[in-house]
Amino acid sequence: MTGVKIVSPKAIVLDEKAIQRALTRIAHEIIERNKGIENCVLVGIKTRGIYLAQRLADRIKRIEGENIPVGEVDITLYRDDLTIKTDSTEPEVKGSNLPVDIKNKKVILVDDVLYTGRTVRAAMDALVDIGRPSQIQLAVLVDRGHRELPIRADFIGKNLPTSSLERIVVQLVETDDQDQVGIYEKE
Repeated sequence: MTGVKIVSPKAIVLDEKAIQRALTRIAHEIIERNKGIENCVLVGIKTRGIYLAQRLADRIKRIEGENIPVGEVDITLYRDDLTIKTDSTEPEVKGSNLPVDIKNKKVILVDDVLYTGRTVRAAMDALVDIGRPSQIQLAVLVDRGHRELPIRADFIGKNLPTSSLERIVVQLVETDDQDQVGIYEKE
């Protein structure tokens, strides 16, 4: 958002341990809902969704003793509300990477925050262009509400009702050198 300044957090709602517990719970829920992990693929939405998907895969392997494929999807070309462009005025595409064919597989999309639903809609469009999964499920670390599209998460780390004057910031060790989720006031 142009002109929006983020100040210090109003509250830290998930610390490192709480994030670990939430991901462990989500991993168990994924296994339970799908009666195992057969024909399942975790697909993280760039950027933090990828790291969360990898963490879920690690937990699922510890629980089930089997690897679950993990891929990543870049939704840049599928967004209807992003204006970030390169110098050539074209969107910067980083590419999707799926280790297996997703046709007829159960794809569990993974993202850090579910807000308007536009990112998830874009990710579903990207997946369907790559191959037609038998089912798409959604796992998010935080659901903050304020949906603009009829999209809901199947697996949620924390429901966190927010005002439109607040911002949820997810920080992960892989990108931010710490694990925490904070609520910030927009100025």
